Amino acid sequence: MSALGSKDCPLRVAIIGSGPSGFYAAESLYKANIPVQIDMFDRLPTPFGLVRGGVAPDHPKIKTVTRVFDRIAAREGFEFFGNVAIGRDITVDELKLFYDAAIFACGAETDRRLEIAGESLPGSHTATEFVGWYNGHPDFRDRTFDLSAETAVIIGQGNVAIDVCRILAKTLNELKDTDIAQHALDALAESRIKTLHLIGRRGPVQAKFTPQELRELGALEACVPVIDPAELDLDPFSQAEFEDPHNRNSQKNIATLRDFAGRISTDAPKRCHIRFLRSPIEIRGAERVESVVLEKNILEGEPFNLRARGTGETEELACGLVFRSVGYRGIALPGLPFDDARGIIPNAEGRIIENGQPLSGLYTAGWIKRGPSGIIGTNKPDSAETVKALLEDMPSLPPCPRRDSLEMARLLLDRGVRAVTYTDWQAIDAEEVARGQGAGKPREKFTRLAEFLALFGK
Repeated sequence: MSALGSKDCPLRVAIIGSGPSGFYAAESLYKANIPVQIDMFDRLPTPFGLVRGGVAPDHPKIKTVTRVFDRIAAREGFEFFGNVAIGRDITVDELKLFYDAAIFACGAETDRRLEIAGESLPGSHTATEFVGWYNGHPDFRDRTFDLSAETAVIIGQGNVAIDVCRILAKTLNELKDTDIAQHALDALAESRIKTLHLIGRRGPVQAKFTPQELRELGALEACVPVIDPAELDLDPFSQAEFEDPHNRNSQKNIATLRDFAGRISTDAPKRCHIRFLRSPIEIRGAERVESVVLEKNILEGEPFNLRARGTGETEELACGLVFRSVGYRGIALPGLPFDDARGIIPNAEGRIIENGQPLSGLYTAGWIKRGPSGIIGTNKPDSAETVKALLEDMPSLPPCPRRDSLEMARLLLDRGVRAVTYTDWQAIDAEEVARGQGAGKPREKFTRLAEFLALFGK
């Protein structure tokens, strides 16, 4: 029998997840310069993961990375199977019958909880819900958000929290030319929110937003950032972090925050208060959110390992809406081990591990591998590490039966699954762009599965 990865026996790989980590894994496989056939699966009918469903609509430049993904998808031996869920439409064990290896790059699809009283009250939402809703993600299309309250609280100080804050703060004029979903644009046009509070449990040096995201809060048409200069007083350990020459992000952020603190108040109709060293300990309300109780914190530990500890001093902040943005976690997939404490698939350099041993031919990449950290580009070396492990293992991988993508398509069809191909996606893409042209938008997304499949008479 020919060696795996040869012309007569190309390496067949399934990639589960079509976000950046999935596409970068495919790119690394093609760069290996061996015969390879890649079938990429996604439970949604559209590719690109959080680039489509998570990147804010007013950040179009970030989305241009999809041009790179289009070129990868155009490579010989690449097939896309959208609208196919592993564990629902096909099992992990069945994948092993079709592929020599499988890379699970399915991201972190749910949120970490605050685990405080009142977290589930109406008016308390995860950032994921809101971001998915305004981006037209089918999972969140029918969510509703009561924007009639005048005060909203965003818990968290990463880029997603700032995205939520910025979208709530922007005017219709600032959003109308983006690819924001029309249902969200219509709702935001009626919003009565005037005051926003962006809350972080640690100090300004430890905040996780990137400098560019933070600066954008100071350049909005109708909303001004507000920060008490005392919030920027640094304890000795935070000062040491700030002065570290490698901590450029924090240094840029502090400079921006000091600029915000020094601005003279204007008559802008909206305010965004940026507050540090506070943790929510309770969300209160009779039938829906009415207030958040915050505990003041101090920092303990060593530089770059500082933890927030509550002091017992509290304040109650009246509000009608809360968004929780305190991190993502992965979801277990049937047929694979799962580290519930960390919310990831247990692995060593991308090799999936069970009971301390690697599972032959099974790999992982991206957030489901390492946790929700980094930006889009962070996934490139992460996926390359996984593919390196796969290629090192290739001589010991038993070649699977020589089944091809057409057989997979027939299996899915026999099960009543209408898989969406990349050609189908290109038709969806063209139609969305055409729908947006009339409204002066780059695209108007389809937001329900039935709308996608209706294009193909299914």
